[in-house]
Amino acid sequence: MENPFKVSALDGFSFAYICHMFVPFENLSEEAKVWIYPSSRKFYQPEIPELEKKIEDFITNWKSDDESFKVSYQLKYNRFIIFSAEGNSALSNADIDAQVAFIIQLQQEYEVELLDKMNVCFKQGEYVQYKDLKDFKKLVKNKAVNEKSIVFDNLITSKSEFEYYWEVPITDSWYKRFL
Repeated sequence: MENPFKVSALDGFSFAYICHMFVPFENLSEEAKVWIYPSSRKFYQPEIPELEKKIEDFITNWKSDDESFKVSYQLKYNRFIIFSAEGNSALSNADIDAQVAFIIQLQQEYEVELLDKMNVCFKQGEYVQYKDLKDFKKLVKNKAVNEKSIVFDNLITSKSEFEYYWEVPITDSWYKRFL
């Protein structure tokens, strides 16, 4: 594995820093790329520290040869793994493949589904539900889900979309066609 640290000298002091930067999500630009991986179940509280460590280890080594690369992640509702990244160079197919391979590894380790973007995530009260589209349509038909229900659009691709269009009432989403 390539060493992700660079050593520099400043006024006689040496220090090491990571070539790319793990930054707070809010420090990324509105154009930063976003990937959302909804889990088929909530991660249990005892799993979260280990899960976050694995994610941090992955993003620390992901694209470590690009000094301009900035990356962040969030674990929302103990159910959504959200990556966000930006840099001067484009992400290659190999970079995306590495991310997907990591997600597949998490699926196997935690026995969850993370790659099925066609399942619907929505709120029922304070709880986030995960249903296949067919079952979601039945819930709408039976009025268990209505125009005020909050849905998650896990197909968005930028930080701006994430901030304004990820968690919205069903009437403001593409799911409104099922009402």
